[in-house]
Amino acid sequence: MRSLSLLIIAISVFLIAWLIPSPHGPDFKVSCNVCHSPKSWKLDKAIYSFNHDKTKLPLKGQHTKIDCKLCHPTLVFSEAKTECAACHKDVHESSVGPECNRCHAPNSWLVEDITRVHQQSRFPLVGVHSTVDCYQCHKSETFLRFEVIGNDCYGCHSDVYLATTQPNHKQSGYSTQCMECHSIYSQDWGTANFNHNFFPLSKGHYGVACLKCHTSGQFSKISTDCSSCHLSDYNGATNPNHSIANFPKTCTECHTTAPGWKPTTFNHSMFPLTQGHSISDCSKCHVNGNYSSTSSDCFSCHQSDYNSTTNPNHQAANFPTACTACHTTAPGWKPATFNHSSFPLTQGHSITDCSKCHVNGNYTNVSKECITCHQADYNGTSNPSHSALNFSTVCTDCHTTAPGWKPASYKLHDALSFPIYSGKHRGQWSSCIDCHSNTSNYKAFSCTNCHEHNKAEMDSKHSGQANYSYISSACLQCHPRGSAE
Repeated sequence: MRSLSLLIIAISVFLIAWLIPSPHGPDFKVSCNVCHSPKSWKLDKAIYSFNHDKTKLPLKGQHTKIDCKLCHPTLVFSEAKTECAACHKDVHESSVGPECNRCHAPNSWLVEDITRVHQQSRFPLVGVHSTVDCYQCHKSETFLRFEVIGNDCYGCHSDVYLATTQPNHKQSGYSTQCMECHSIYSQDWGTANFNHNFFPLSKGHYGVACLKCHTSGQFSKISTDCSSCHLSDYNGATNPNHSIANFPKTCTECHTTAPGWKPTTFNHSMFPLTQGHSISDCSKCHVNGNYSSTSSDCFSCHQSDYNSTTNPNHQAANFPTACTACHTTAPGWKPATFNHSSFPLTQGHSITDCSKCHVNGNYTNVSKECITCHQADYNGTSNPSHSALNFSTVCTDCHTTAPGWKPASYKLHDALSFPIYSGKHRGQWSSCIDCHSNTSNYKAFSCTNCHEHNKAEMDSKHSGQANYSYISSACLQCHPRGSAE
């Protein structure tokens, strides 16, 4: 009997499900027991297991706490909308568009990061714009309307543009594109970076107040010529006097924009300022303010130096007044190099005191003969005695200009008397007295000093030789070139 009852109930439920349509629509395929229990048709939270995350609108934040019928009033789930505006009234009155999730999240209606939201718009919030109140730019009837406004700076900042006096933007015809001079990353208007590349503001021009140059408040038609601002500096310059010297008013030919006008580089190519001439006081050469007709002849400035020089005495020697013939522009006139090609100053003659040879200031009639300066050396020489032997006074026959007269080589000895620089005697002696033991008479010589032959033996070897005698002069007579043959 009980089994029959259960069968009847089951058939009844089947008939009800078959005959009564589902309130969720004919296409709803989810089993009833996912949400309902036999207790009633009310949603049973104890067994509810429908996964809403697999739908087009996963439940997050506040959506997890509301009643299902608030979004599904007809219970036909396929009719539910996923757009925010389907459930939520547009309090912004269509001023920001229907996509609420651009600014809002399901957790609350509060906008967590309006700066990030604005970065995705056509006007990113950077610099001071990232800290100002939204309503300073979005001025509407209510605080909930955010009409799209222009991103042109002048649209918001025209009052600043018109009120600016240094420089006066309107009077000067400045562009209303503020970003040409001002950075949107800056926190104020003071850090303007106007593109002044048509007249670079470097060094002395850097950081100068605009009105220092733009004195009349005129910014569009002002001369870039240096003299338009610096004529008073030009006229006041005395070292050198620019106006008297008729210097060009194009200051950049000599000056940079460095403060104080220094360093200055005048193109002095017509007279290079090197070494001793590299002076900073122009008046040292350009006396009495004369800059246009100053002679480039050394003598015009250095006549006093020429006249006062005593070693050598330039006047007495009648030296040329073209100083560069001997001197460079080095300070102190040294080193000086006189072209002494008429008498090469080599070795022992390379002295710096000209008066050693040019005595009594004589520079024009000095003899080139060695004996003129070296008579005392000639007379005082004893090894060999030049005067006793009547040696030639042409010192170069035996000597070079080496200091101390050594090494000396009497080359004529081989040609005129006996070969000692060639043949068997070459290198066999070191001093004249090796053969000429009598220094008072160099005509006398001895062979036997070196060739210690036994007289008896020599007599035997030369037996039968005509004119044989055991004396040096006889040796020379038979052996005039020093050979044994």
